[in-house]
Amino acid sequence: MTGTRQLTVAQALLAFLAAQFTERDGERHRLIGATWGIFGHGNVAGLGQALVEYAELMPFHQGRNEQAMVHAAVGHARQSNRLSTHAVTTSIGPGATNLVTGAALATINRLPVLLLPGDTFATRPADPVLQQLEVPYAGDVSVNDCLRPVSRYFDRVTRPEALIPAALAAMRTLTDPADTGAVTLALPQDVQAEVFDWPLDFLAERIWPVRRPAPDPAELDAAVRQLRAARRPLIVAGGGVLHSAAEQALAVFAEQNGIPVAATQAGKGALPYDHPCAVGGIGHTGTAPANELAREADLLIGVGTRWSDFTTASGTLFAHPAVRFLNLNIAPFDGHKMAGTALTADARTALEALTESLRGHGTGPDPEYVRSWTRATRDWEQRVDEAYAAPDPGAAPTQTQVLGALDALVGPEDILLNAAGSLPGDLHKLWRTRSRDQYHVEYGYSCMGYEIPAAIGVQLAAPGRPVWALVGDGTYLMMPTELVTAVQLGLPLKVVVLQNHGYASIGGLSRAVGAEGFGTAYRYRAADGTYTGEPLPVDLAANAESLGLRVLRAPTVTALHQALAEARAATGPVCVYVETAPAPAEGPGAAPPAQAWWDVPVAGTSGRPEAVAARAEYERAAARRRRHL
Repeated sequence: MTGTRQLTVAQALLAFLAAQFTERDGERHRLIGATWGIFGHGNVAGLGQALVEYAELMPFHQGRNEQAMVHAAVGHARQSNRLSTHAVTTSIGPGATNLVTGAALATINRLPVLLLPGDTFATRPADPVLQQLEVPYAGDVSVNDCLRPVSRYFDRVTRPEALIPAALAAMRTLTDPADTGAVTLALPQDVQAEVFDWPLDFLAERIWPVRRPAPDPAELDAAVRQLRAARRPLIVAGGGVLHSAAEQALAVFAEQNGIPVAATQAGKGALPYDHPCAVGGIGHTGTAPANELAREADLLIGVGTRWSDFTTASGTLFAHPAVRFLNLNIAPFDGHKMAGTALTADARTALEALTESLRGHGTGPDPEYVRSWTRATRDWEQRVDEAYAAPDPGAAPTQTQVLGALDALVGPEDILLNAAGSLPGDLHKLWRTRSRDQYHVEYGYSCMGYEIPAAIGVQLAAPGRPVWALVGDGTYLMMPTELVTAVQLGLPLKVVVLQNHGYASIGGLSRAVGAEGFGTAYRYRAADGTYTGEPLPVDLAANAESLGLRVLRAPTVTALHQALAEARAATGPVCVYVETAPAPAEGPGAAPPAQAWWDVPVAGTSGRPEAVAARAEYERAAARRRRHL
């Protein structure tokens, strides 16, 4: 295609983005489905004008907080199997720096998002301009440089023609399953408005194939040898299984070879909870059956996992003296962790290759091994039933009883989102996942404030499906602003707010490590400086209502069931507000304790008995840590 078209840089960028597509397994998806934005002097005349110019080509969503806009884009990307995402534009100052947390979350979770922050003048006609950071030792640094360490690709477009290689590199990174994450194109405000003659080839439709690399034959042979020698193998399914849409391949591989499957937070849903090979979550927030199998396993088969400290119980979980690791991962960086044998490939392609290579191997699954985990998972389901049980329907529900009420209501089409607090632990241990994408817990960055905006992104990617954002009061107070966006867009979002008057998860951790829960409760300050007075008179239900949501208060278990059913049927955004009762130590409504350790260092010396006792327990647990070399 010959010829050029005269456009501003911002106009050309939007025209380019609207013409980008991904393709995998013969299915095409629009790569940048929409742009989120909050306008200021750094982007209003450039990208703002271009979004008006190309309103038919590029849908626009108005945000209230820049970090939240990134979360919405990330939620959309995860729900879209990383084949589609959104862009986010901001001005040059606080708007740009507010992107950093969302960018870190995207990159840590390997989820694509395109960030388009405005930047200071490239031509420097006035220096400094409003919101400009002056760096005495470097004239080319701006606040956007904060995004470099949390971006998989970063470029500053200081000339119009520089957009061409920068934009192509950005798309390459967004669509590379081994290298994706946050991508930042910093756009000086004068350059955004500058005119250039753009090659029509640059603006033409472009398809980015999302590859499924096959395993190297030598690596495949080494993996097969390891599997044939294993007597007690265990699969650890990570988020890569879901990103690859490899659930069916995983099920066939596990069934054929009689291997149990445990799931990380990101991998939960790789098998439905009632699949014969599913043994639940693994690690600190995992289940007893999965962790017991992990302690006894002689081969851990990690599929699409990066082996975080929650998964490995800070290096204390895998206790077999001869344990080895086989890592199926599209990213070589992750494939070599735990001194593992790397099988560098797409998860689905690698699992299918292993299934074929092992077909007819040996005598099939070891019946006693299968019986052992079948009994254990059946027993664990009884513990789940007990945690969900609510014998007094007139009482205030505990947090696990809230999950039980949801469990009794939802179907495979429902999607639940959560990210931080004590809920991820309860969900990982207890939630009965019914479909591949029902469980959406962001635990790579465990970012408070993720749930509501990400749920908006999910709802946009999955219209017509019930989407639930589960938030504690601490998370709600950090970022409720995008509720206004849900109202504005008319999305039938279901927000469940659990009021427990503080940071319950960190409060429990604080007490466990000798910090005595200091500064974790939302209470009035006492005379001794601690926050141990009466609970603050904050009415989060009234706040949600003031932002435009219909609010259903659920003071009892009976009212909770009624409110959740009403919320599920609602056609607009709705909030179910629950004042939760403290969980008992045991019995109905109690959450099972952690089934594995997590390393949070404890003060080495203290005059307070709580810290002394916690240190002794810490040293006992840390002695079990092991480096797998």
